[in-house]
Amino acid sequence: MENKAYRGHVLAVPYPSQGHINPLLQFSKRLVSKGFKATLATTLFIHNTMQPQSSSSLQFDTISDGYDEGGFAQAESIHAYLNRMETIGSKTLADLIIKNKNTANPIDCIIYDPFLPWALEVSKKFGIYGAAFFTQTCAVNFIYYHVHHGLLKLPITSTPISIPGLPVLELGDMPSYISVPGSYPAYFEMVLNQFSSSDKADAVLVNTFYELEPEAVDSMSKVCQLLPIGPTIPSFYLDKCLENDNDYGLNLFVSDSSVCNNWLNTKPEGSVVYLSFGSMASLSNKQMEELAFALKGSKFHFLWVVKASEEAKLPEKFVEEIGNKGLVVQWCSQLEVLSNKAIGCFLTHCGWNSTLEALSLGVPMVGVPQWTDQTTNAKYFQDVWKVGVRAKVCENGIVEREEIEFCIKEVMEGERAKDFQKNAKKWRDLAIKAISEGGSSDKNIDEFVSKFINS
Repeated sequence: MENKAYRGHVLAVPYPSQGHINPLLQFSKRLVSKGFKATLATTLFIHNTMQPQSSSSLQFDTISDGYDEGGFAQAESIHAYLNRMETIGSKTLADLIIKNKNTANPIDCIIYDPFLPWALEVSKKFGIYGAAFFTQTCAVNFIYYHVHHGLLKLPITSTPISIPGLPVLELGDMPSYISVPGSYPAYFEMVLNQFSSSDKADAVLVNTFYELEPEAVDSMSKVCQLLPIGPTIPSFYLDKCLENDNDYGLNLFVSDSSVCNNWLNTKPEGSVVYLSFGSMASLSNKQMEELAFALKGSKFHFLWVVKASEEAKLPEKFVEEIGNKGLVVQWCSQLEVLSNKAIGCFLTHCGWNSTLEALSLGVPMVGVPQWTDQTTNAKYFQDVWKVGVRAKVCENGIVEREEIEFCIKEVMEGERAKDFQKNAKKWRDLAIKAISEGGSSDKNIDEFVSKFINS
């Protein structure tokens, strides 16, 4: 198959975490469907953990972050991890390009996560077309752009905050690195450094779709030529155009779908609250307790994803006492769950992938954002997209059980419940239209493809 005539060979280089790998993997599948060969290069540790299976057109290869045995957990600090990954990653990415150089399909485009700006430097060294792929919303990217370029001065001393193309924002609507000065300085430096060389990229791709953020896209497009190409959700759940594309295909956590599906299929339509806080969030013991008692006090069924590392935080005998009212699992296929007719509401940490999945599958939300971009995403889905509510946080940083129970009831059966459902369906329809043939994102993908083929 190596002699097959491809339109080009794209190398995708994601930041090594689940929420960054999945969107680039899905975009790679889209490019394969348009006649390209694609290679996704993960770190050796991620590759060994996930054990992805290559096909003739979509292949998996490795670079190194310098921590091949344990990945990020092996590093002594965030700063140390990022520095070592830049040094070792640059070298091993160059080695990967050289390895492909004398094959029938040498690499002629690198799509990189801007969390790894050094990948663009490597592509330029080899004269290869380089495209940045932003995994967060256009609005969040534009906020970081303003900070990086000194257009938004920190710390913020007066509110509300006005940024072209964005709704008026309060301090609590900003990404946590900004609203809580000094938090996670290495990560904050990383998100700002996305713009250290993005102006040198040949293309800038964003995992959103135009209809979702038209004002933000239009405003940011004045300083940076953006191409929204999302949503990067498996085709089975959207346009159904890609064969056998019903799952992301790479998972750091193992799940048994049949357990969730069998349980959900016994529940009435729209009767279940689904809760998940993603692959990275770690809740306090007190927050876990408040969630648990809110769910017990609520009249609704619930499916709650509690990672193995979080199980000890559940109240004693909680699982035994809930009986058939609820199901607690360590992990699940979120797309399968969200697409099940039994789901009436998604209680989420508001990570962008989770939010985009809920919007694409027409599921109203209750937001309990934790950090980074999640607060801004919650602002948008409550006040701009109007598909749910954001829970209020007490002064101690906890969302209390009464507030959680109130928000769930509001979204499931409150006065605005029908509006939330109607708006959620609207965004689902627009997401499908955007990625389908001739839609805004599909046209942008074709424009991107034509640029690098002719470069």
